[in-house]
Amino acid sequence: MKYLPQFAVFISLLLVLVVLTSLKKENAIPPLNGAWNTTDGRVEQLLIVADGYCMLTRFDKNNKKFGYTTGGSFTVENKQIVLKTEFNSADKSVVGKTQRLDYNISGNTLTTSIGGTQLKYTRTDDGKSELSGNWRIVQRRQDDKMVDIPLRARRTLKLLSGNHFQWAAINVETGEFSGTGGGKYTFENGKYTEYIEFFSRDDSRVGASLSFDGKLEDGNWIHSGLSSKGDPIYEIWARFKYGLGI
Repeated sequence: MKYLPQFAVFISLLLVLVVLTSLKKENAIPPLNGAWNTTDGRVEQLLIVADGYCMLTRFDKNNKKFGYTTGGSFTVENKQIVLKTEFNSADKSVVGKTQRLDYNISGNTLTTSIGGTQLKYTRTDDGKSELSGNWRIVQRRQDDKMVDIPLRARRTLKLLSGNHFQWAAINVETGEFSGTGGGKYTFENGKYTEYIEFFSRDDSRVGASLSFDGKLEDGNWIHSGLSSKGDPIYEIWARFKYGLGI
């Protein structure tokens, strides 16, 4: 009988743990990481999310037409995506501003709404890849020397999900947008290959593929080969996380 109080305390603690675990599951934030897609006829919208950063692009792959792109860092608060815009190819005046988007995830469907406008996206990958994340170029070989690229307002980022990628050259202070490109990628046996589905600077690049040597070393991504212009490149990219990576 003398053990009953201790046993009762144990059972009480166990029940509390079960309740808290249940509440945690109910209040858990559904995973946003990965790639999402919606279509309107031949026009697609691709949304890539990783490391607390997102990029959204509208394009027509079949007709090789680039529409627009926007993106920035975000957090999630009270079932809303709180997005701080860092670039917008159509309207640089919104750069630096914050907007809130209601969202919901049900299965493989992401629904977002703002100002009464609702969009539904279908998940195309879950963001699980050793390259998945937000990357910033930190070093580049020039004249046989590695040159540091410090973080400045003008920067180039590359966002990857499980099998989609997008790079963007932007200025987070002036709102200047210099270009973007993206599509699908594979990373196998030390070879990183991009399959271009949109390219803001040159629509003729759509449909092309580029292969590079690639490896992960000390958390960095070593990227080497020939650029789209045929110039030799050797670059080091590092993960660049904003706030909460969800």
